[in-house]
Amino acid sequence: MAGGGDELKLLATWFSPFASRVKFVFHLKGLSYENVEEDLKNKSELLLESNPVHKKVPVLFHNGKPLCESMVIVEYIDEIFAGVGPSIVPADPYERAIARFWVSYIDNKLVAPWFQVFRGKTKEEKAEGLQQMFVATAVMEEAFRECSKGKPFFGGDAVGIVDVALGSQLGWLRASEALSGIKLFDPAKTPLLLAWAERFTALDAAKASMPESGRLLAYAKMRQAETDAANASK
Repeated sequence: MAGGGDELKLLATWFSPFASRVKFVFHLKGLSYENVEEDLKNKSELLLESNPVHKKVPVLFHNGKPLCESMVIVEYIDEIFAGVGPSIVPADPYERAIARFWVSYIDNKLVAPWFQVFRGKTKEEKAEGLQQMFVATAVMEEAFRECSKGKPFFGGDAVGIVDVALGSQLGWLRASEALSGIKLFDPAKTPLLLAWAERFTALDAAKASMPESGRLLAYAKMRQAETDAANASK
């Protein structure tokens, strides 16, 4: 991997799907970077100073200058390193706007309810979040049909920013399925997404950037137990 004279340092945690988005693009473009593992229970001064608003990972340092928010970083990398490896942001303004719409939809309508299911305090709250996820998954099935135009990815023949946004969540979605027994990607209801997920996770960049499934499942079980215990004590 080569990053030329640019210094790239990423504050991340191994289990963060949002950090995986950035790592995926690094590997896709063949860029060298330094990964700095953060302990989110004991956040470093560097993290707190570089992301004072949200105090979350990922944070990218490009030649010493910090940048926050995963998809902001992803688009920044794609623009700054244009011509290095494949581009993931559509060149056409209309297609770019449509892709950004779906990225926002994924974060607000699929990821946000997932947090509600995973961290919800009541069965009703969790059930509501799960229902929202099923609705969002059905919508994304149709979005894939429209965006891919019969090709392998949301971006067409190659991955685009929508693939990165959704693909980074696959590890946690599968861990959640293993814990709950409920499958969001169903061969009868979402066959296109199911096939897409297999293609995405088979990519070398995905293998290099996504957390190992067994380790993630063990971590998810631990976090679920902590959440359940905390909710029971209230």
